[in-house]
Amino acid sequence: MRLGVVAAIAVGAVGAGFAARADDDGAAVPASPPARPAIAFNRWQEDWSVLADPALQTEPLDSLKYIPLGSDPMTYLSLGLDLRERYEQNDATGFGTRGAPAENYVISRLETHADLHLGPRFQLFSQVESAFAPGKERLTPVDENRLDLEQAFAAYVQPMADGLVRLRIGRQEMGFDLQRFVAVRDGPNVRQAFDAAWVDYETGPWRLIGFYSQPVQNLNLRAFDDYSSGRVTYGGVRVERNDVGPGSLSAYYSRFTQDNARFLTVQGNEGRDIFDVRYAGKLDDWDWDLEAMGQTGQIRNQSIRAWAFGNLVGYTFATAFWSPRLGLQFDGASGDSRPHDGVLETFNPLFPNGYYVTLAGYTGYVNFIHLKPSVTLHPLPSLTILAAVGAQWRQTTADAVYTQPNVAVAGTAGKAGSYTGTYGQFRLDWRATSHVSTAVEAVHFAIGDAIRRAGGHDSDYLGVEIKYGW
Repeated sequence: MRLGVVAAIAVGAVGAGFAARADDDGAAVPASPPARPAIAFNRWQEDWSVLADPALQTEPLDSLKYIPLGSDPMTYLSLGLDLRERYEQNDATGFGTRGAPAENYVISRLETHADLHLGPRFQLFSQVESAFAPGKERLTPVDENRLDLEQAFAAYVQPMADGLVRLRIGRQEMGFDLQRFVAVRDGPNVRQAFDAAWVDYETGPWRLIGFYSQPVQNLNLRAFDDYSSGRVTYGGVRVERNDVGPGSLSAYYSRFTQDNARFLTVQGNEGRDIFDVRYAGKLDDWDWDLEAMGQTGQIRNQSIRAWAFGNLVGYTFATAFWSPRLGLQFDGASGDSRPHDGVLETFNPLFPNGYYVTLAGYTGYVNFIHLKPSVTLHPLPSLTILAAVGAQWRQTTADAVYTQPNVAVAGTAGKAGSYTGTYGQFRLDWRATSHVSTAVEAVHFAIGDAIRRAGGHDSDYLGVEIKYGW
């Protein structure tokens, strides 16, 4: 299930060796040779040095997955690509309040990469992206990017004091936890990259992280025109601890700045101080992921005080037919309850993950309360089926209803009616092979009176997707 996908951030160990174990009489014996790596969400975390063993070169083009560059098996070049095609049918963005027509279109994304390993400690990774949306009439910056540099960074790993220091510098992608607020943005066509410096230190159950970035702004005027600047920055420090009871605990402070930010009641240079804490884990058949974020700061002549939370709790009947998991999702984010009082309470969702609610984009993580029971089935190990019903309200009627990521629905701010609507969601994910996966998602959103009075209507979304990774 997508909500279970957590995009890891640390640079993976660049080398893989033959581990050793002790048998019953204490003698060390070699472990089994490593298997072929799986295609990863973050392609730079793959380690294809195992193909130095000719017995594991079992697929066509394996000679391009592992190109040795000398006698050291850890010095090699690996090539790869990802192709995603998704057909989308959408009644209207913004529930039709801006006269947006129903659309049927395809979003197409091709990514190619080259991964150079210079021994067990150095890595140079580059990835180029080409994204198009044929048939889509209203294009946004996340829909098309004809050809641009998605990632290009250098990474270094160094043992230090019973731990590892990992450093990554350059254009890169990053996401925290379930990517509620800091995401790779894999749902839309153009993913989110950062021109950044990243360092973390891992020792035992602890992990300490520091990062500074300028988020990449996507253009589509010509090839290789994406850019970053000091007009938008994001950086912070984070600490993680495993084995806190049956789960893991993390907390971080970050700082987000943006020149000429626009909200419904204020426009100006924005600076937010962000505090986040998360606890996630699994105990027997229970699983959970709990997160809360607070934001303070300044925009123009107004103070900022905003908050959000996200909770996922589930119970899996592991021995039952199809291993059903019953889940409950409960989320919320603040809106501006008293406009023009000198305090902006509208939450900034930063770099959100559309997968977290639905791919339809009908829900932004701003000024909302969200309750969503669900059931997930596993008819096959490679097949997952999700059915859910979600209900939404505004946290305050003084602020607007928002769609993904933080677009106000025209004519809803300050209008009566806290109930936003109810939606049904069906999603099917099938891992057809180690290289090919497919997904189908359908959403029907029945709107509340506040949106209907603003000229909106019930909306339907259908997405059919196929992915290929090599």
